[in-house]
Amino acid sequence: MKMWEGRFSKKLDSRVNDFNSSVSFDCRMYREDITGSVAHAAMLGKCGIIEKHEADLICKTLKEILRDIESGSLQIDPEAEDIHMFVESVLTERIGETGKRLHTSRSRNDQVALDIRMYLKKEISEIKTCILKLENILCKIAGENTETVMPGYTHLQRAQPVTLGHYMMAYAQMFERDIQRLDETYARTNVMPLGSCALAATTYPIDRFYVAEQLGFDYVTENSMDGVSDRDFVVELAGCLSIIMMHLSRFSEETILWCSSEFAFAELDDAYSTGSSIMPQKKNPDIAELVRGKTGRIYGDLTTLLTVMKGLPLAYNKDMQEDKEAIFDAVDNTKICLELFTSMLDTLTFRKEKMREAASAGFINATDCADYLVKKGMPFRSAYKIIGQIVAYCIANKKTLETMTIDEYKNFSEIFDFDVYTAIDLTNCVNGRSCYGGPSPDSVKKQIENLKKKLSL
Repeated sequence: MKMWEGRFSKKLDSRVNDFNSSVSFDCRMYREDITGSVAHAAMLGKCGIIEKHEADLICKTLKEILRDIESGSLQIDPEAEDIHMFVESVLTERIGETGKRLHTSRSRNDQVALDIRMYLKKEISEIKTCILKLENILCKIAGENTETVMPGYTHLQRAQPVTLGHYMMAYAQMFERDIQRLDETYARTNVMPLGSCALAATTYPIDRFYVAEQLGFDYVTENSMDGVSDRDFVVELAGCLSIIMMHLSRFSEETILWCSSEFAFAELDDAYSTGSSIMPQKKNPDIAELVRGKTGRIYGDLTTLLTVMKGLPLAYNKDMQEDKEAIFDAVDNTKICLELFTSMLDTLTFRKEKMREAASAGFINATDCADYLVKKGMPFRSAYKIIGQIVAYCIANKKTLETMTIDEYKNFSEIFDFDVYTAIDLTNCVNGRSCYGGPSPDSVKKQIENLKKKLSL
């Protein structure tokens, strides 16, 4: 029997029941549902809406139901309409009429809004923990490689010399902003909607602030219609997860490139790579590729949520049941991607000699060579043109800036002297970029220090 069957004269078509049911996916919120119901029942007793002994019995029995579900002695009924109705029906079976008092001054509308907020608060905290672990690994790798010179790229072309440490800290900054976005999303999720009821609150003398305090919410919703029909915090979290996955996907792309024979900057640990079914020599970066692929899936979840919500009038609509599968999918996949990517990165072997070798080719010290002329008084644009001519000369004659003789340099400008070789030395090029945020060892160490301070807060 359905809780709401009093109004209806026909039994629900079995297909409609299956179509309408959400217990297959909202069952994961059983703890939040029961915890929220305990707080609600305690408030009903405190406010004299139901007898204190009834409230105490409801709370006691709900806690027993929670223990039974977690021990496995109580299985969630797959035929139930949703987790809320399942818990309430078990409660009523166990304590009879008293159990029917639990839903006083409450609707499933505000109940589900409460559950999803509580559930996502927990998940946001877990995702933050995953990112913090990744940031710590990045700081560790960066600290070990403040002097590991490698080429930096623009347009996937070798551009200027940086260090592996600087590279790692670039991603660390991206993930730090992801933490900030999650914190802001958490604050907007940490608002208690219970008491909104179906949409127009209640005539009972409830104490919403008491419930919020019991459940660890900082605020209560200001408007009952908004309280039950708002899902922008779900959309916002999906947006945050999409950005996290975008950063992971970019990092995955770098990893895939670096592990290729063409780059050979890194090698995957055997525990985090796979082989080919036909080519015995292969070592495939499947984790990085799957992270890159799953990014599109998370984007799809965000698009689903935006599309579901875009045309809904106030207040609650059944369409909003579609929010859970999308956000659960986004949360689950982001967490596993973060966890596996972090482990893969932690075991990655970097080939420093290959990085240095790549940095020695491609004229990535050309800007430094131009700056050498500028520091001796030549306008930058004039210096830029001369160095471009020198690079063209080197390409035609199979030379590098380091292997050109001083006489060859002077053919382009008499300003050149032997100190040009010091100016274009790759280590000096990196060390000279010592401004705040630059790739010099001291600058990267400062970046690591600053981030570690934030991580320890």
